[in-house]
Amino acid sequence: MDIVRGPNEQPGGDDDREGVGGDVLVVGTDERRMHVRAYNHWVSLLAGRPCPLINALDPAGIADFGPNSVLLDFTDGHNDGVIRFLGHALREESGTDSSIVRLSQVPPRSLLSRLTDHYMQIIANRAPIGFEAEFVGHRGFPMLYRGILMPFSSDGEAIDYLYGVINWKEVVDTATQSQLVAELAESRRAAPRRTMPAAAWADGPSAALAEPAAVPSLTERLVEVRRQVEVARGTGDSSPATQAALAAAYDFLLASERDPAGYAAMLVGAGLTVDPRAPVEALVRLAFGEAKDGHARLLARAHRAGVGENELSDWIERTAGRPAAVPAIVVPVAPGDADYVLLLARAVDAGSVEILGRVDADPAQIDAARRRLEP
Repeated sequence: MDIVRGPNEQPGGDDDREGVGGDVLVVGTDERRMHVRAYNHWVSLLAGRPCPLINALDPAGIADFGPNSVLLDFTDGHNDGVIRFLGHALREESGTDSSIVRLSQVPPRSLLSRLTDHYMQIIANRAPIGFEAEFVGHRGFPMLYRGILMPFSSDGEAIDYLYGVINWKEVVDTATQSQLVAELAESRRAAPRRTMPAAAWADGPSAALAEPAAVPSLTERLVEVRRQVEVARGTGDSSPATQAALAAAYDFLLASERDPAGYAAMLVGAGLTVDPRAPVEALVRLAFGEAKDGHARLLARAHRAGVGENELSDWIERTAGRPAAVPAIVVPVAPGDADYVLLLARAVDAGSVEILGRVDADPAQIDAARRRLEP
């Protein structure tokens, strides 16, 4: 983790605005992967349960992200959880010592407060949630951060522990960044020059040397979908944030088909089963934390239409998410007096069916069938 701050910056006032000024100096690797590793660790502890048992977790023994983590105990209620573990990096950032033992003692403008602000959502959803934002910390410096909260249980049923991991970068103002960039450029000029290999052109003789772009894993995609879902929460189904979450969920659907074993493990870990009649519903529950029938129907229609990766938003814009018009096929079956009837068909080959006849059904069954087929 790299933290960058101008050497002459002083803490500002009490403004706790979400937006920050200045530019970001990008240093180090993508800290998003810390949260992917934390999520993978959570999945590894499931042991076939919907939620890992707390006695399987040892935050003090996790060298990778343990210093950036906190363990909260809600066995006595949700009003003021007990801090059972606080990593030294988070403790240092928040300016606290061992005297802080409850959520009510967390400094209000610390990174720890940003992580613990989300705990009720995790308890309600019973699933990990990732999030990211920016704010001005208690020392007056703008900060960019990403975090993930994961549920744990003492008895396999109640969600009474939460384990959170957070990583961050501080932001410098334009003047300080210019100074740092100038110093870095000067140090490069002063350093001994090394012979560098020729650049790999996309269509040139060194094309084989070009490093391919990293493909997100299925776990990384799920973490990103849940982050988008959290951003869209409460914004309405037609909002841009919800549309972005749906697009991410659809790309996750396509990725799950390329990694069926990994997807099956995710469903087992979340305690979900697939309904063969509506297989997308389980994916929506996994991604959104709850049943969303409208979302499931939309994603299923897009899949039947052959929409590709990164194409869902354009498809929705072109078609409003409705299925393509299909010419009506008239067959000689006595319909009776009802406007709709149910027919039984037998698959003849991969592209056609043979209608065997009408099936007597009550109006409720017919309405249920219509809802599955109509937008």
